[in-house]
Amino acid sequence: MDELRRADPLARARELAPIIAATADEAEKLRRLPSALVDQLHQARLFRMLYPRSVGGDEVEPGLYVLAVAELARADGSVGWCVSIANSIGLFAPYLDRDAARRVFGSPRSTCAWGPPNECYGIAVPGGYRVTGRWDFASGCRHSTWMGAHGTVIEPDGSLRLNRFGRPTIRTWLFPAEQATLLDNWNPIGLRGTASESYTVKDLFVPEELTGTREDPTLRREPGKLYAFPQQTLYSVGIASVALGIARGMLDAFIKLAQKKTPRGTGRLADNAVIQAEIARCEARYGAAQTYLVDTVRDIYDRAEETAPIDVPDRACARLAGSHAITNAAAVADWTYKAAGVDAIFPGSPFERRFRDMHTVTQQIQSRDAHYESVGQVLLGQPPEVFF
Repeated sequence: MDELRRADPLARARELAPIIAATADEAEKLRRLPSALVDQLHQARLFRMLYPRSVGGDEVEPGLYVLAVAELARADGSVGWCVSIANSIGLFAPYLDRDAARRVFGSPRSTCAWGPPNECYGIAVPGGYRVTGRWDFASGCRHSTWMGAHGTVIEPDGSLRLNRFGRPTIRTWLFPAEQATLLDNWNPIGLRGTASESYTVKDLFVPEELTGTREDPTLRREPGKLYAFPQQTLYSVGIASVALGIARGMLDAFIKLAQKKTPRGTGRLADNAVIQAEIARCEARYGAAQTYLVDTVRDIYDRAEETAPIDVPDRACARLAGSHAITNAAAVADWTYKAAGVDAIFPGSPFERRFRDMHTVTQQIQSRDAHYESVGQVLLGQPPEVFF
């Protein structure tokens, strides 16, 4: 790998793509990424794109990050997903003290997995917290070195800790992966290689320095334009990138199929005027969605400040570009699946797993149609009912 490729995560992703595609069936069967592939992803530093330089990360600008994740998902949606999630969790490093951030994220092979917040809690005790609960959807947990958990804080007097907005604060606790009990219960229709399992901890002591909160962007301790984006904003951008990559893979596969397939009683698909027009529309739809996403996050990044978080209108713009990307990626995937006919329905086809992966992405919280409503409220000068 030459110096240019070492500096360019998109080039590194493209170089690994054939290997990723070749191991996709194995990941599907294992319900996790194969260890040899994880090694290669580490060697290519693709888990470290959004990590701060202070912990040995690359601080890749978000437009390039979108393209790199999409390239990985083009080869296999599960790989794109796991890389996106690991990078998104790395955005928590700026909310920790420097020594703690280096302890968790500083090793070249460090990755962290966690599930979304729920009703679980941690009890404040001298020096830290006692944490108990179960969390779900911990993507990448089988290759992670650290785990995290989110929940409310119960003070020694039994009251709930409140944040500066007067709401119950959501604390994040980090701990070595071996301290969590993984439940091996990931068996969905798509993104099967992500090992997005549930896990539990019981009365686990987590020291104060390995905790923080991501709910308030003003609390970050690490400067940098990349970290002016709230963690949830770049998390949603990463999920949109996965959807784009899956759609690109299906579109490429259909173009190849159309050039050789002649359905019974008709001519070659590539010579069909309807197919010609629709493939052009899909190409435009895909390209417009990807360009809109990349240009939006690059524009916000260029204007971002080193310390102040981006404002709500910019967060809404990023959310809109991500939601638009997912919506249109799913539409492209659906058209290619339908147009491919019976060639799309069998396991091992270039379409079948991608179709399942896409329609697993569309069920994730980042794909909710309600995000358009929230963005519309901001565009109309109203406070969003759901904060970005």
